[in-house]
Amino acid sequence: MRIFYNPAMSTDSHGFSPSAAKPAKVVADWLARGLDIEIVDFEPVTEADLCLAHDSAYVRGVLTGKTRNGHGNYLKSVSESCLWTAGSLLAASRAALTEGITCSPTSGFHHASYDSNFGFCTFNALVITAIKLTNECVVKKVGIIDGDNHYSDGTIDIIDHLELHDIIENWTYGAEFGDREFCQEELLTSLRLTLMDMKDSGVELIILQAGADCHIDDPLCSGSGMTSEEMRERDRFVFTACNKLGMPVCICFGGGYQRDTDGGISKVLELHRATAEEAIKVLRNRDCGHHALVITE
Repeated sequence: MRIFYNPAMSTDSHGFSPSAAKPAKVVADWLARGLDIEIVDFEPVTEADLCLAHDSAYVRGVLTGKTRNGHGNYLKSVSESCLWTAGSLLAASRAALTEGITCSPTSGFHHASYDSNFGFCTFNALVITAIKLTNECVVKKVGIIDGDNHYSDGTIDIIDHLELHDIIENWTYGAEFGDREFCQEELLTSLRLTLMDMKDSGVELIILQAGADCHIDDPLCSGSGMTSEEMRERDRFVFTACNKLGMPVCICFGGGYQRDTDGGISKVLELHRATAEEAIKVLRNRDCGHHALVITE
């Protein structure tokens, strides 16, 4: 599986969330574990690209250090890394159209709204990517499967503000289970119906935000939470279903806030590794001509 990574996309935000520094740790973990991956370099997005989904004054304010970023500070290292995280998601999404499944080891997108930020999210690369690819006529419509525990308020705000309903469809775990008892059967049914509807509506690319903060042990999990195996099954289902439906998938990662006693994030890395392992299995099955799941009405 091709992983779109550049060291410039990873930095210390000096705050609660580990997401800004997570790309380097995810890639190091996968390389150390011997996962079947290929690291691919890419170019960052431009300020103009950010303005496709955000108010230009807001973008300029963050990039010049006059407006707080999503981590609540004014660090230029954080704002500059966002150009690279957005670039990673864009490059990985474009490559997914020919590769089948790719990965951008990034987080911190779905709470960023049109002219403000929240919840460790500065710019919404999910929407930026969809606009860029549809503007280039690479795809007609993008589907976002947002598996983060929290409601994708920023994504929905931009879609509504810019009237992007014709080019983006967004499903959010936070609306389904974010504040209530979790049920795996309900989740898989919702994903099955959603993916089929997205296919029927003309979606040609899925961006999967495989969040880790819906885990039962995550300190910011607001519902009852998922077990590690349930999260693995979630990802396996999406990859296999999309393979069967002929919809390529670009993976990115939402929140994940579990800490080790020494402050590390080994549990979060374990959950992200499981996502990659399931993606690689489906890619191998696809290359062998196997389909593990049949989608039925």
